[in-house]
Amino acid sequence: MAFNVDTIRKDFPVLNQQVHGYPLVYLDNAATTQKPQCVIDALTHYYEYDNANIHRGVHTLSERATAKYEAARQKIGAYIHASSEKEIIFVRGATEAINLVAQTYGRKNISAGDEILVSMMEHHSNIVPWQMLCEQTGATLKVIPMNEHGELIQDKFVELLNKNTALLAIGHLSNALGTVNPVKEMIEKAHALGVPVLVDGAQATAHMTVDVVDLDVDFYVMSAHKMFGPTGVGALYAKAELLAEMPPWHGGGDMIRTVSFSGSTYSQAPYKFEAGTPNIAGAIAWGAAIDYLNDIGLNYIAAHEHDLLAYATNKARQVAGLKVIGQAKDKASILSFVMSDIHPHDLGTILDRCGVAVRAGHHCAMPVMQYFDIAATTRASFAFYNTTEEIDRLFAALAYAQEMFS
Repeated sequence: MAFNVDTIRKDFPVLNQQVHGYPLVYLDNAATTQKPQCVIDALTHYYEYDNANIHRGVHTLSERATAKYEAARQKIGAYIHASSEKEIIFVRGATEAINLVAQTYGRKNISAGDEILVSMMEHHSNIVPWQMLCEQTGATLKVIPMNEHGELIQDKFVELLNKNTALLAIGHLSNALGTVNPVKEMIEKAHALGVPVLVDGAQATAHMTVDVVDLDVDFYVMSAHKMFGPTGVGALYAKAELLAEMPPWHGGGDMIRTVSFSGSTYSQAPYKFEAGTPNIAGAIAWGAAIDYLNDIGLNYIAAHEHDLLAYATNKARQVAGLKVIGQAKDKASILSFVMSDIHPHDLGTILDRCGVAVRAGHHCAMPVMQYFDIAATTRASFAFYNTTEEIDRLFAALAYAQEMFS
């Protein structure tokens, strides 16, 4: 369909409200995106008409729920160009997906003397699980440094890769800086030494086309709520041959073939990783969100968001006392900044009183803040339903805050 932001905004009921007497300007999309009516309707429809458990029932409701749940798996696989929907594991979100890899693939394949390589700009969810694995196995965590623009130093990355590197875990798009990392080139370099790669795609999948086959990535993780779907559901993509060798993480119903007191046998992937009753409604509604994104077209989404970021960055350069944190050449959807003499938490509160929702804090990326020697930033993060008029509202509110503190 033709891209029209005014028409698109009508699909999101939450945007049609006032906050503190002002029309809402929602610029906290990196934390969670808003949901179009079709996603809300898909959730409601499941509970109104199809509410039943999946895979185990032979009655009509169970068969309908199962068909829609598995159709959502197919949609997610197609969205990231996976070779098969059987390479898609439903989880609670990107965080659980990373923990799953750490505690299945990692516990089986990583041992004392090995090194796990992450970057300085990672979200805590792509740091802490690997630290925990290192404590469990005796492996060592190594960190790829970045420069003052918020870009990974590729020469240092190459230096850190060695015969002891057992895994590279890297973010596709930084939630704190907006940096788009050159993951394809980094995967090629890692694979040249036989190093498998996990990419945290939680921020990327709503803003750019992802082709896991073209990337040749071993593991790719994502969250529905970052891409206009419900909270509490996400997915792990993993190459089929890796899934076949990975042990299950959770035990319980629906992941088994046989159970006896002398031992149990497990289903094949993806089901051996999906113990218990999953977030059925969430998965189905995520499928609706993917249909919605496909109908708009990621090329139109990316172009509009690129224009928004360029517009906001240009306005930021004109504000005395404002410093943008993260000025990578390849950047998307996020403007993080600090303002002299105003703490980000104070700034976020003042903006909220003006009806503008942003995020203020360390954004679950404390090492980034430590590198820039700051406690926090104010982060405006954009989605395709945002407008330049909303960015003008943001900067008018920033000017008001400066007047207050002057």
